[in-house]
Amino acid sequence: MIVAGLQLDLAWEDPEENFGRVRPLAERAARAGARLLVLPEMFATGFTMRAEAVAPLAGRTREFLASLACDLGAWVLGGYAEPGRERPRNGCSLFDPEGRERLHYQKIHPFSLAGEHEHYEGGSAVATCEVEGVRVTPFICYDLRFPEIFRAMADATDLYPVIANWPSLRGHAWRTLLLARAIDCQAWVLGVNRVGEAQGRHHSGDSALIDPMGAVVASVAERPGVLLGEVDPAEVARLRERFGFLADRRPEVYRRLIGSDPPAE
Repeated sequence: MIVAGLQLDLAWEDPEENFGRVRPLAERAARAGARLLVLPEMFATGFTMRAEAVAPLAGRTREFLASLACDLGAWVLGGYAEPGRERPRNGCSLFDPEGRERLHYQKIHPFSLAGEHEHYEGGSAVATCEVEGVRVTPFICYDLRFPEIFRAMADATDLYPVIANWPSLRGHAWRTLLLARAIDCQAWVLGVNRVGEAQGRHHSGDSALIDPMGAVVASVAERPGVLLGEVDPAEVARLRERFGFLADRRPEVYRRLIGSDPPAE
């Protein structure tokens, strides 16, 4: 399956402008044969801490994503702010070619360094969906620093899309952790970041598709663009069969180490 990451320079808190920026890139990706199109974290507004102001825009953003999927006859994954129980949440949705929502995920780890935890509450569940034979499990930005959730879903996942607004100041960590998660889980990783300036921070993008061995298949940096690559779930299966690293995990020991289980006698 051909997948596409849409790397965008996001207009600050301006959904309609961002929708206009998405569409030509999405159309280009669809013409190139992409079946899954992935947009950055909070693509409609940028990574704003005005959570209460932008969360009500979730409905319009979801309508746009559903419409785009229908118009292109492709799967579309995009992130946005949305209402939560106590505070808004940073989420994403996957729509199928008929415009039906097939997956909904809310960022488990708010980025405390930027105060995100003060404006957005974290989610508590992971979601997976099969997309034309590829098992897809998305995560959002700061989630990338927590290998536990990736490993927990490894057996059910071929491809991890990671959508982000990750500044270039910490770009080395972004690039390195994308490789690490692919190697950790013996799975494909598609990192889709934004470019441009936001609140005094530069974003170089560095969106990339990583294969299950940790090799960069395709990448784009410093400009809006479309990242294209082919994802093969059979390669995941072959690699895991040849190198059975995941089978050597010892979760019963890990649970004891963190105090979930009583020590063995």
